[in-house]
Amino acid sequence: MNQPKIYFALLCAAISLLLISCGDATTSTSSETDSTANTNTLSKDTTSNIITTPENIVVVRYKVSDYAKWRSLYDTRDSMRTANGLHNLVLGRGVEDTSTIMVAVKADDMAKAKNFTKDASLKSALQKGHVTGTPKFNFTTVVYQDMSPNMSELRAMTFFTVKDWDAWKTSFEASRQTRTENGLTDRAYGHDVDDNRKVVLVVAINDSARAEAFWNSDLIKQRRAESGVVGKVERFVYRVVQKY
Repeated sequence: MNQPKIYFALLCAAISLLLISCGDATTSTSSETDSTANTNTLSKDTTSNIITTPENIVVVRYKVSDYAKWRSLYDTRDSMRTANGLHNLVLGRGVEDTSTIMVAVKADDMAKAKNFTKDASLKSALQKGHVTGTPKFNFTTVVYQDMSPNMSELRAMTFFTVKDWDAWKTSFEASRQTRTENGLTDRAYGHDVDDNRKVVLVVAINDSARAEAFWNSDLIKQRRAESGVVGKVERFVYRVVQKY
């Protein structure tokens, strides 16, 4: 009479063992799938931080007599910029001279943007907005942007001329590691909309001391010469105060 009970117990044990084994296999497969999905997502997000689609950007620099008053007025004039196809991008203040402001905006139509910068309404708005001196405008086609999060907000914008855009770009891309080793991260670069020999470069400064030493080194002078940089190099160091 005990034999059927023994058979039944053995059958239950076998079924339980089979279910446990299947459960382990399912868990393992799910874990592997999740791991693969996470890796693919991370890779995709990292790659998507780099934008190489050309984009029209207007950069203007000027001095203000009172930053707080200027800022309160600037923030109320979005409708004027939007009406002229301009969209806020970045606002920065000079490090050496905090009265110097840098404003970067995206432009839907560069011809319209150029006309707007010459318009009497803008000149009046700037004068009423505590702007002193003559604004400097740069109309740029940006061809590389690194939108990685947590990038240093201490940055340098450099303006210079090259003999040939393509030759300079190839040389510049090849030396990215050198800049990284010297405390800099490439943020964006492009050229004047009407002359691709006039280059605009933005880098994030991760180590001020190393960056300054690099900018004053023979190495960067050599790299500039090799890449075809000619004439004066103008650099504006600023801190980002608003990203839109």
